[in-house]
Amino acid sequence: MVEGQGIARFHRESDHRRLRAMAGGLLGAALLVVLVVGVVELRIQQVRLSYRLDGLRANVTQLQEARGQLQVEFDSLQSLARIEGKARSELGMAPPTRDQIQLAREFMPGRGGTATSAMATGEAIPREAKRR
Repeated sequence: MVEGQGIARFHRESDHRRLRAMAGGLLGAALLVVLVVGVVELRIQQVRLSYRLDGLRANVTQLQEARGQLQVEFDSLQSLARIEGKARSELGMAPPTRDQIQLAREFMPGRGGTATSAMATGEAIPREAKRR
């Protein structure tokens, strides 16, 4: 080979427009992927929250039904007719006879109790006398 005739080496200058276009395309694609992943993640979270909300609504409904049942039970247990029936049937209780009733001394007429004298004169009964 001759000295000036070596392998010709070509030096290409880089095309900046082409590099910018590739970088812009990659950036746009990356941005699009991020947006799509974000939208999908939001939809997944929406579905999770929807299931959780449905579960909470079912729980509220169940608790309201239980509260209603407990209210009915409470009202029936508090019924005076029921209490009287249980006292008569299970405990063998009966209304008191006339000779079983004893009035407190202060409420009997003619005994000079605070309440009796106040009622006879039309005065108000003192608070201390009511508490006894």
